[in-house]
Amino acid sequence: MSERAPGTARERKPSSAVQSSPHAARRTGLLVTFILGGLTALPPLSMDMYLPALPQVTSALHSPAATVQLTLTSCLAGMALGQLVIGPMSDKWGRRRPLLTGMIVYVLATAVCALAPTTELLVGFRLVQGLAGSAAIVIARAVVRDLYDGVEMARFFSTLMLISGAAPIVAPLIGGQVLRYADWRGVFVILTAIGTALTLVVWRRLDETLPPERRHTGGVGAALRTMRGLLGDRVFAGYTLAGGFAFAVLFSYISASPFVVQEIYGASPQQFSLLFGVNSVGLIAVGQINGKLLVGRVSLDKVLACGLAVVTVDSVALLLMASGAFGKVGLLPMAAGLFVLMSAMGVLMPNTNAQALMRTPHAAGSASALLGTSSFLVGAVASPLVGIAGEDTAVPMALVQLVCALLSAACFLGLCRPWQNREPMAAAG
Repeated sequence: MSERAPGTARERKPSSAVQSSPHAARRTGLLVTFILGGLTALPPLSMDMYLPALPQVTSALHSPAATVQLTLTSCLAGMALGQLVIGPMSDKWGRRRPLLTGMIVYVLATAVCALAPTTELLVGFRLVQGLAGSAAIVIARAVVRDLYDGVEMARFFSTLMLISGAAPIVAPLIGGQVLRYADWRGVFVILTAIGTALTLVVWRRLDETLPPERRHTGGVGAALRTMRGLLGDRVFAGYTLAGGFAFAVLFSYISASPFVVQEIYGASPQQFSLLFGVNSVGLIAVGQINGKLLVGRVSLDKVLACGLAVVTVDSVALLLMASGAFGKVGLLPMAAGLFVLMSAMGVLMPNTNAQALMRTPHAAGSASALLGTSSFLVGAVASPLVGIAGEDTAVPMALVQLVCALLSAACFLGLCRPWQNREPMAAAG
């Protein structure tokens, strides 16, 4: 707890309970963990709870599948662009104010989504929802960087995955159950309630973790120079791009799976939710193996290399199955391949984040923004591509996954060059 308590206590009023009792300090750290987990869970909640309703939105708003998938793309694009603004803002003004402002706007935009009468309006307010919701994920990562360093940071990211990883399990199940009693608009009503509750918890319980003496005083120009300097670091850029393309592999699955599983293989919304939840269990389990067993014992680069190899081989298998190379396959083999794919994300996402952020203690908000922006922008591009051939084939999904896996591996090997000896903090100054 020695690395967690100082960052938490810097902006906290002195309290005898916190200072005199190690149990109180442990409770404080656990509370911060759950709050940060809730913030990182907000994007998957916003995406995954809505997934079982995609076919229903297509019918209700009389729009083709590719157009409805733009509601995912616009939300992702908003999250990507919003991070570029909110990340540097949090380096200048602290973490709390930008976070609370973003959360309030998120709640309002989500409420409007529940009332949207047309696909175009829904796409527009999903963009606003993403712009505002980006505050949750970018500032949560920056807070982790404020409080942790090195191996402890990698472990904490894996711990966050245990919490935020529950969102992909619970969200489609909730979405599927909501569709039993309401239409797709009910999903946004639930998201509005969740956003409101999380905003109140952040307001009441999350302390400032960036003290005034560590804040940046420059304006937009200084923020852009900081980002340019970060991107000029070859290793940071390598981990950022590798993580971004790995996220695109995941998001191509998220975007296409409702149609692949329900339209091609005939599963119900409830069955799709169950399968999606099982895959999320795999992601959480591998994330905990990474944090509890691998981090500190095995090089993070070696773990990343193994994870990328698994994703690449699995993507080849999915493409062969989707294209009919093995004849007609049923839901079970395809579901098994998707399970392996999503499980491997349990080592790729926390370790690319940790390796990149280890190099940027001086600009955690800007670095977090670049990490998130690369992931969401590449994911936003991948989303419509998986539906480009219509709803009757899974080939585009598998092909996008394979291409993105290869690009992720190329960035990792070509830019990070893990076989070279290098100091993780060499570019921090």
